[in-house]
Amino acid sequence: MSKYLPELSSLLPWKLKSLKARLRLSALLIIVLVLPLIGVTLNSAFEAQIKSAIHNELAAYSYSILAVAEVEQQDLLMPEQLLENQFNVIESGLYALITKGPAAGEDKQQAARQEILWLSNSLLGLDIPYVFPQPALGQSLSEEIYLNGEQHLIYSFSASFSDGEQAFPVTIHILKNQADLLVITGQFKRQLWLWLLVLMALLLLIQMSWLNWTLKPLHILKGELQSVEQGKTDQLQARYPLELEQVASQLNLLLHTEQNQRQRYRNALSDLAHSLKTPLAVMQSQPQLPEAFNEQLAVINRTIEHQLKRAQSAGESSWHLGILIKPVALKLLSALEKIYRHKNLAISVLVDEDVLFKGDEADLMELLGNMLDNACKAAKHKVVIRGSASEGQLVIKVEDDGQGISEDQREKVLNRGTRADTYEQGHGIGLAIIRDIVASYQGQVLIEQSVELGGASFSLCFNDKNQ
Repeated sequence: MSKYLPELSSLLPWKLKSLKARLRLSALLIIVLVLPLIGVTLNSAFEAQIKSAIHNELAAYSYSILAVAEVEQQDLLMPEQLLENQFNVIESGLYALITKGPAAGEDKQQAARQEILWLSNSLLGLDIPYVFPQPALGQSLSEEIYLNGEQHLIYSFSASFSDGEQAFPVTIHILKNQADLLVITGQFKRQLWLWLLVLMALLLLIQMSWLNWTLKPLHILKGELQSVEQGKTDQLQARYPLELEQVASQLNLLLHTEQNQRQRYRNALSDLAHSLKTPLAVMQSQPQLPEAFNEQLAVINRTIEHQLKRAQSAGESSWHLGILIKPVALKLLSALEKIYRHKNLAISVLVDEDVLFKGDEADLMELLGNMLDNACKAAKHKVVIRGSASEGQLVIKVEDDGQGISEDQREKVLNRGTRADTYEQGHGIGLAIIRDIVASYQGQVLIEQSVELGGASFSLCFNDKNQ
């Protein structure tokens, strides 16, 4: 069954993939399903208890009537007044009558033709249904009937008197108006559901508060991870419950180890760069070297520079710190405006304030520096840098109003050592460095023609899962 769990998880709405949302939904379902079920059970039990009490009450009334009934010469004799006064008051809601009981060997059709032997005074003036329940001798029956349009409960009990050697079967019927019962059960039902609704609201409030308190450490952990991701801090500092304490400790150890390894790696690369560049500079300064030899030394120097910069790229192997793009772009443009002061370029920075590059700051400076430097070289009057994040994708775009790059050259300029004719300077490795850094973040480099400025348009696209 476990093999189906990933498929079921993928079908869930994105909100239900949240642990907090699942806990809230489960708590809500428990409250919404269990409490109404309890309400229905309590209401059914209350009604059953009331009906059982009324049944016992009517049975007691039937025994009290049997106690005062007499049979003489096959004739039923009853007192004029009964001890229970409600039987003596017209339309009191409690009624009694006695019908001739079923004789031995009598068929059903004959038994259906009931003979009323006696009526209580409370039944005077009321329309009485001709057929009443007629249980077997010594048995009783209870059912609901309508008398004068009102609901009544009728209790019927069959008994037999002995008149000499002859049996005299009778059936006693006790009827009770259920108006009071319906009022009581209606009031109970309204009160029950009112208090259940209040209890549901109270339990829901308690459950939500309890869940928020229980999940608060996870919320704090999420906030601290975001702070680390954005470069605001380099360690988790909050105190966590025992279940999360080891996770936080291991994350801090991982962060510390990664930062130390990266620093040692960069230091080693820096030392290697200096140790290689010095001998190469000495060799290039020798005047007696042939021209072809100097060209090869220049190629070696450029290759070393490119590979070192590529190795220094953090890529997805490092902790993705969040770097604001706009401040880095403004810092680079401040230097480039001095370099290209003679061109009097109008450079526009259209980058949202909160757009982050989730990667290494050195990588971001390398990307923007190469793109902006190339744009300033190619531009005639204008350069525009744009940055936006939407629908899980970060896009950084640099455009200029230069000659642009033809379609057949767009793939070539991304290769190491290839330079488009638009640029009069440069080694031709800048765009290759951009390509390698973007590839390390599983991003994409797009070269197009700028619709607004008419020159080249370089776009760097990063997916949110890699950002």
